[in-house]
Amino acid sequence: MVVPLWAWAAVLGVILVMLAIDLFAHRRAHVVGVREAAVWSGVWVAFGLGFGAVVWWAWGGEFAAQYFAGYVIEKSLAVDNVFVFAIIFGYFAVPREYQHRVLFYGVLGALVFRAAFIAAGSVLIASFAWVLYVFGAFLVATGVRMALHRDETIDPDRSVVLKLFRRVVPVTDTYHGNKFVIRRAGRWAATPLLAVLVLVEVTDIVFAVDSIPAVFAVTQQAFLVFTSNAFAILGLRALYFLLADLMHRFVYLELGLALVLVWVGVKMLLLDLCKIPTGLSLAVVAATLAIAVTTSWIRTRTAPEAQASGAERG
Repeated sequence: MVVPLWAWAAVLGVILVMLAIDLFAHRRAHVVGVREAAVWSGVWVAFGLGFGAVVWWAWGGEFAAQYFAGYVIEKSLAVDNVFVFAIIFGYFAVPREYQHRVLFYGVLGALVFRAAFIAAGSVLIASFAWVLYVFGAFLVATGVRMALHRDETIDPDRSVVLKLFRRVVPVTDTYHGNKFVIRRAGRWAATPLLAVLVLVEVTDIVFAVDSIPAVFAVTQQAFLVFTSNAFAILGLRALYFLLADLMHRFVYLELGLALVLVWVGVKMLLLDLCKIPTGLSLAVVAATLAIAVTTSWIRTRTAPEAQASGAERG
């Protein structure tokens, strides 16, 4: 797959324009409702699928299938991010009208960090082919660990990063609008919003350690790894506002994601013994996630939380 420099520049330009449009549309702090989040989710998914069509037209069906496989994997793993973000926002009692701004800068930082990780991964794979087996074993181990510890809850108060941040940076006790820093008594101080942003960035870096090797399992093309990651996480903000209040309904999603990681890890380990078609890999990932989501909704349709949510909507 030969990707000219102008194609890279065009993709980066499109991403920057999309971010600018999103920032302009949400320039005023407000609570993002489910309907608005659904519309924006549809817009981001349309962009992601549309780029897949461009890949199909420019480089053929096989590379398009690799892009779509990477996009589906990254999009599904992003749901796990949503759950963690909800816990962080709840812990800090972040007003809903300020959450979008935190996620916007969080996604911006995620794009930069992931681009660096992908570049490093591409160089490693090109120089040391055996790194693919390391990635595969890591994904299998991560999937097994995720399945065994899927019921564990995250406590931000135990975060080493948060403790270090509070020790190094003075943090105010109250929010000051949507500001990340303020000047108080002649000195600069961070607001709780900056502490939240730091945790969001660190969380995404941790998730990237899992998701980027998973995408490398379906394609070793750096262009496809980056674009599938970029177009998937661009819709992370809208996905959060769409699903955050429903996270109690996805009881089996963590197990489904664990199985996906194990599957792509095994696929990577068997790369030289049995080349699994990209289409089959995509089908297995999609079917696993569909079963996890469907069984979750069936399992929780009569749960008290689900009934309460339904009563509120009614």
